[in-house]
Amino acid sequence: MDKQLKGKIAIVTGANSGIGAASAKLFAAEGAKVVVCARRAEAGQKVVDEIRAAGNEAILSRCDVAKKEDIYAAVDLAVSTWGRVDVVMNNAGIALVKNAVDTEDDEWDKVMNTNVKSIFYMAKAVIPLMKKQGGGVIINVASQLAMVASPNFAVYTASKGAILNFTRALALDHAKDNIRVNCLCPGAVATPLLLNQFDGQQGPQGGLQDLINMHPMGRLGRPEELASAALFLASDASSFMTAAPLVVDGGYIAW
Repeated sequence: MDKQLKGKIAIVTGANSGIGAASAKLFAAEGAKVVVCARRAEAGQKVVDEIRAAGNEAILSRCDVAKKEDIYAAVDLAVSTWGRVDVVMNNAGIALVKNAVDTEDDEWDKVMNTNVKSIFYMAKAVIPLMKKQGGGVIINVASQLAMVASPNFAVYTASKGAILNFTRALALDHAKDNIRVNCLCPGAVATPLLLNQFDGQQGPQGGLQDLINMHPMGRLGRPEELASAALFLASDASSFMTAAPLVVDGGYIAW
């Protein structure tokens, strides 16, 4: 059976660990040539090396997604190396554990710039290219907290809700250009970032087990499970799907 992304060129941001790294590896295993975008170059290079060791193709773009020039450089690298961009996965993001009153102006701006404005930059960089090519796929990673709120995550939930509705706007504006734009909404996933947050301490939702208990399936997600969902959105398996959230949250929002 043919690989699902055979011959495709993909960009994955936040690909140094967690969902981004798992998705970059899976995309490559399924035939894509992948630009691994990572703010931490050493960790990003490790992902590139693992992809190449498996016999697949990847290159590193050192990228702070809050910087417009870094986003454009990643797109330029893909085009100069492989000639096009078929799939973009906007995965990079940060969280802030505070309510609105306690959130400082610069903290608000940092989260919104990293989580939302970065996707705006990527859209401006890549959509004209995709239009010329005849189409493409954009996957914006939000959260289950794009659908529901949670105490002490004011700017984070605002940013993730914005990602979901910006996804819909992009999809409507560019459907006739054969560009599909969808939103992946994970629940809590066992990434190094999340596990370190709870290491030996209580989080905003209690301890790690308390967070696990908020998922009816009784466990955290695995990065590989989210990568499989991202692959579905990137591939022709989802060819009649655009402007849609794909919620992969172990039942979190059903409570």
